[in-house]
Amino acid sequence: MNQYIPPKVWTWNKPNGGEFASINRPIAGPTHDKKLPVGKHPLQLYSLATPNGQKVTIMLEELLALGHKGAEYDAWLIKIGDGDQFGSGFVEVNPNSKIPALMDRSEPKPVRVFESGSILTYLAEKFGEFLPTERAARAETFSWLFWQMGSAPYLGGGFGHFYAYAPEKIEYAIDRFAMETKRQMDVLDRRLAESEYLAGPDYTIADMAVWPWYGGLAKGRSYNDAARFLSVHEYKNVQRWADAIDARPAVSRGRMVNRMSGDPAFQLRERHDASDFETKTQDKLQAAE
Repeated sequence: MNQYIPPKVWTWNKPNGGEFASINRPIAGPTHDKKLPVGKHPLQLYSLATPNGQKVTIMLEELLALGHKGAEYDAWLIKIGDGDQFGSGFVEVNPNSKIPALMDRSEPKPVRVFESGSILTYLAEKFGEFLPTERAARAETFSWLFWQMGSAPYLGGGFGHFYAYAPEKIEYAIDRFAMETKRQMDVLDRRLAESEYLAGPDYTIADMAVWPWYGGLAKGRSYNDAARFLSVHEYKNVQRWADAIDARPAVSRGRMVNRMSGDPAFQLRERHDASDFETKTQDKLQAAE
């Protein structure tokens, strides 16, 4: 392999990014005009069932399970592979062109919320759930929430990209990010050896943020055979925690929303009513064609 020598000034003269080359670009802003749809509920979610997208749908389903009728929501599918996130309407909600993005139309003036951690915090404060009010417990929750924000790019954009998606396997890159991912799993394992959930004895938005990324890895759902490659079975406390959250009915529902891959019975590409889980999963829609 020829050694790459960086130029004095980088220019964007060819696609890069492997599987995601068609949607990667060095500039922001919309690429086309497209209004976002608006449904009947106060909360309008524009998303895809990536780990970041799952955080918010899990939170909303957990709120509904507690009886918060104001948490009813419309979940619209944003096909990031097709560039939907660069439509003018989406960019108005999230100028960073990343899912998920939320509009809260229950307020006198509609409120936009973007970045998954911000959305979790907004909903927790709006409904008074999954975020402790006591100062120390609240700080612990935010510490683990922001740990995920800072750590997951090394798992996803680092390890996941170079292990599963890059156009060529680069030993240095895979080794570098595999080492960091295992270090992060050890951080979690040590914390969960002393605490039932990340912030303490209670399930919080910290768990909702971390679980789709690291619980997904622990359960073998991420990056092909990455679970075996990283020996995730060794992290016994992470496995215990991942299984406990996996068993929550609201989590199962949240994982289904805006999903476009896997078992069609587990794909609810758009969600506009609780009954959609029974009548509008992809297997049922295909059978009706």
